[in-house]
Amino acid sequence: MPRIPLSWLGEHVELADGANAEAVAASLVSVGLEEEGIFGAQVTGPLVVGRVLNLVKETHKNGKTVNWCRVDVGPEHNDDKDNPKDPQPGDEVPSRGIICGAHNFVEGDLVVVSLPGTVLPGNFEIAARKTYGHVSDGMICSTEELGLGEDTEDGIIVLGKGIAEGIEAKPGDDAIALFGLDEEVVEINVTPDRGYCFSMRGVAREYSHATGRAFTDPALAIEVPEATGGGFEVLLEDDAPIRGNVGATSYVAQCVRGVDTSAPSPRWMQQRLTLAGMRPISLIVDVGNYVMLDLGQPLHMFDAAKLTAPIVVRRAKEGEKLATLDDKTRKLHVEDLVVADSTGGHGARAVALAGVMGGSETEVDENTADVVIEAAHFDPTTQARTARRHKLVSEAGKRGERGVDPELVEVAAYRAAQLLVEYGGGTLDSARTHARAGESAPVEIALPLDYAERVVGVDYTRDQVVGSLEKIGCTVTAGKDDGEGETLAVLPPTWRGDLRIPEDLVEEIARLEGYDAIPSRLPSAPGGRGLTRAQRSRRAVANALAEAGATEVVSFPFTNEKTFSKLRLPEDSPLREAVRLLNPLADDEPLMRTAVLETLLPVAQRNLARGEDAVAVFELGLVFEKRGERVPVPSAASRPSDAELEEIATSLAKQDRHVALVAGGPITPTGPLTEARAWDWADAISFARRVAAAAGTELALEQGESSAFHPGRTAILSTVEGLRVGVAGELHPAVIKAFGLPKHAAAFELNLEAVIDSAPDVVPSEPISTFPIAKEDFAFVVDEGTPAEAVRAALIVGIGDVAEEVRLFDEYRGDQVAEGKKSLAFAVRLRPQDKTLKGAEIDEIRARAIKAVASAVGGELRA
Repeated sequence: MPRIPLSWLGEHVELADGANAEAVAASLVSVGLEEEGIFGAQVTGPLVVGRVLNLVKETHKNGKTVNWCRVDVGPEHNDDKDNPKDPQPGDEVPSRGIICGAHNFVEGDLVVVSLPGTVLPGNFEIAARKTYGHVSDGMICSTEELGLGEDTEDGIIVLGKGIAEGIEAKPGDDAIALFGLDEEVVEINVTPDRGYCFSMRGVAREYSHATGRAFTDPALAIEVPEATGGGFEVLLEDDAPIRGNVGATSYVAQCVRGVDTSAPSPRWMQQRLTLAGMRPISLIVDVGNYVMLDLGQPLHMFDAAKLTAPIVVRRAKEGEKLATLDDKTRKLHVEDLVVADSTGGHGARAVALAGVMGGSETEVDENTADVVIEAAHFDPTTQARTARRHKLVSEAGKRGERGVDPELVEVAAYRAAQLLVEYGGGTLDSARTHARAGESAPVEIALPLDYAERVVGVDYTRDQVVGSLEKIGCTVTAGKDDGEGETLAVLPPTWRGDLRIPEDLVEEIARLEGYDAIPSRLPSAPGGRGLTRAQRSRRAVANALAEAGATEVVSFPFTNEKTFSKLRLPEDSPLREAVRLLNPLADDEPLMRTAVLETLLPVAQRNLARGEDAVAVFELGLVFEKRGERVPVPSAASRPSDAELEEIATSLAKQDRHVALVAGGPITPTGPLTEARAWDWADAISFARRVAAAAGTELALEQGESSAFHPGRTAILSTVEGLRVGVAGELHPAVIKAFGLPKHAAAFELNLEAVIDSAPDVVPSEPISTFPIAKEDFAFVVDEGTPAEAVRAALIVGIGDVAEEVRLFDEYRGDQVAEGKKSLAFAVRLRPQDKTLKGAEIDEIRARAIKAVASAVGGELRA
């Protein structure tokens, strides 16, 4: 995101009277450049230049050596010599005592001192404080502390050296003005279609559009003389254009000889680069960055002595490698565009990834004398693909892939050469090479005069339409009126490569005439029946789980093979057959999830790792079933055929909506008279039943097994028709350990769409009986392997229609039942619709129930 120092912006456009950062940001917002941040004066208070008078090194108990200094900060700020705040070494002269831990300065050096009352970046206020046995009455500052960039190994700022090279001052001078720390900066967000705004030139033009203030194009102020001949030979050879676009349409090579690489960048340039968010490095690098930020044209500097003519711009060869400036050796792809020289043969050696990053073999260093400046217009698609393929993000790449002005290459190269000559003592080579290939000129667009009105809904006049287009640099020619209205011929400027179709022009007209002029018309809602049944059911499910104490979360649906192993999925499990993304958001998560638990369990783990004692989270989300190895990509030249569309549809992953929940840890904390109860398998089953009830149906349960769940504490969930729709229970101990969950953590996952589909369209209401309830309890001794649900079903059959509720409330194994047996106790509520049950009728119902259980599962009534 570009940072725009107001003083720099003011060189190219007249700023409004009294304009500050907020006013400039508001003007830019009005033309579609979103404000990202505003940086006012970075430092306030007494920040001054000081001279170190005395320096005593003191080693303390912690082993650290600090400097106890007396610093002359000018008559206005010095202590009275007769009443110093702290004893001082050496001659007692007016000064301040300051403790400093840096060691890159000596007595006599000029430094930057923040006195008590100074506020540094980050709202860090300086005050006098006692430290290391002295009162430190201020602070000697480093570059990072002043917001001028990261500290170097040198430490604090010493005037005349490093970042303060060439600065002359005396004790007491205002360092805020000296270093431009009172400068205001606006940071903006630039949309991908407006790459020209990655430059002061482009932003100044937009500010002019917003305010009507005079704009001076800095590119027009640079008069490029005719070249006296061909310079460093350049050949553009692209035998594999992408979509018919050659890799480079324009390439300038300008040589500057005898550059003093040890010469410092001018202070004003370093200051501007720092304010714009770039760290000053060296004269040659800084000149390239400055011209790029000012004009928008990326540059690259080669050491001429390390190049062998001719330079050849070509596609990379199979298996070719390049060591880039970030000290990495990269294996190139045949689509990569490289700049090559002829070391080892014609175009044999790649020396740069075109427009993305240079190579280390030809970089400038302290021994460089002759510099070849590269300014080129490369294919944006090629640049973008190369940058993403190699995961290289650079300032040059950001601009190149969004499109730069193809007519700017000679101007930018010559401007950089001028600066190198002026500040590096070089000699400009009058011979210059400008190689061209392919087409980069804008294409004329036919725009019906009333088209903007038809698209936007605002009655724009002819003057507004033509005036807006001419304001952005278009050449507008009046067209003929064919009886249906006038059609304009519009030729976009070279810096607006994003203007290709009439709609692009309409967008510019609407933007410059003001979005606030577009009327707001609320569309009338068509007649309908509100939410669909599925939407109502999903909302009801989410509400039911939240009301039961769980928290809804949303996770990214991406996972990896390690998660499958953590869930103990067998190697042949269909859940391992996941859709693999070609361009995942994260390299370690390239797969689409096949179950919601695959991404929900890490969410639970993360919450517990952040200090939570317990967790109960759920998610309604899509899962993806692989149906093809790869989705075919049809040509963009024409509409895909029906057969191609069918192939795409059958290759895309099948998506079902699931609901899953993970719960573990104490539900309530231990109290004075109560023990904490933790979430367990029964709660997971209860949550699953709540889901079914919210969807208007019921679930059938049976004991079963699932790889991620505890054997013996797992319920297989099915619809009443017998379709398996999910699983619930306690997680397997290995899964609990793998995800760092509390002991006995439980979970469930359901195919929510199948559950909703199993519900009847209309849920019948249950009549409310006005007669009293009869309550009975049953305890049956059954085999260990008999499911409680089977006993419950037998009870319901035996009791008949008067059974209002049959609920399991106890399960017992122990001395009072035989080995291999268990006792299941049920609470039964009996209530007919038409009468009060008598004692004899209850006895008869009880006998039928006992007989039904004995017949169905061999259960015996426990004595």
